[in-house]
Amino acid sequence: MLALCLSGARVAQAELGDMAGARRLLAYAAAAPLDLQVVSSSEHDGITIQDLTFASPKGGRVPAYLVAPVGGGLHPGVVFGHWGFGNRTEFLAEAELLAEAGAVSILIDYPWERPAPWRREAPIIAEPEKSFQAYVQAIVDLRRAFDVLLARPDVEARKIAYVGHSYGAQWGAVLAAVDRRMKTAVLMAGVPDAATLYLDAQEPGLVEWRKTFPPGQMEKFVEVFSRLDAIRFVPEANPIPLLFQFARRERIMSEADMTRYFDAAKGPKSILWYDTGHELLDPRAQADRAAWLQAHLGLKHLTRLLQKRMRQTTP
Repeated sequence: MLALCLSGARVAQAELGDMAGARRLLAYAAAAPLDLQVVSSSEHDGITIQDLTFASPKGGRVPAYLVAPVGGGLHPGVVFGHWGFGNRTEFLAEAELLAEAGAVSILIDYPWERPAPWRREAPIIAEPEKSFQAYVQAIVDLRRAFDVLLARPDVEARKIAYVGHSYGAQWGAVLAAVDRRMKTAVLMAGVPDAATLYLDAQEPGLVEWRKTFPPGQMEKFVEVFSRLDAIRFVPEANPIPLLFQFARRERIMSEADMTRYFDAAKGPKSILWYDTGHELLDPRAQADRAAWLQAHLGLKHLTRLLQKRMRQTTP
């Protein structure tokens, strides 16, 4: 099985080629209209939350939240990528905090989390090429989210960050390699490659799930999906500073896998560990992200605002 997987990965790498090939795969018509449509808007505590959609270069529309401070001036921007089967609400509270500190954030839903008629099916092991195209659309739509931020006159182009969790961290490694518009990226609980998740993970549920597929089917899926392996892209992120956040109680990959991923990054980088699981539900993880973004985006009051929020209680 391992030999088959490695052989398939080599074939996939040859198909994709160098980073120029990756850029062609993830290219889109950047000059096309964004066609922003605001569904609703609300305001509280000096921030505005817009529920909106914009046109996807791959077809259909992308639901998103855009969270911004009320008031003038230039602001840093942050693009968020949620975990694989989460949605744009994952980082909404964090985006609200960033807006209080003076940043504009955009949070999108991946294609398989969208309503009809824009919805794509969730990744299907039996249809690897179809799933692969959904992954490509997710990454292209995240690139388009950068366009949405940069089209705003109140966003400072030199101060854009990316924050992604799980699949979102994988897409972050790809984005940092092929799209140089971010000043920094935070990669949370990112898996280095498809084989680690789909072939090697010893989490009991995943082990039993793998047994439900015919021999060779999972390996074929990995062969196709490996064209977007984060560990292939992350060395090309240099010189973008990367913060890696990992869980010591991770159930879908080993500490050696996570260290291997971190070691593959060649530029400025930092790694932080938390005594929790894949969800990274440790308040220190958010505090460390806040400190990182504060330092790299110049958000002077972000950590203080987070400390204040953590002291507050809801009546």
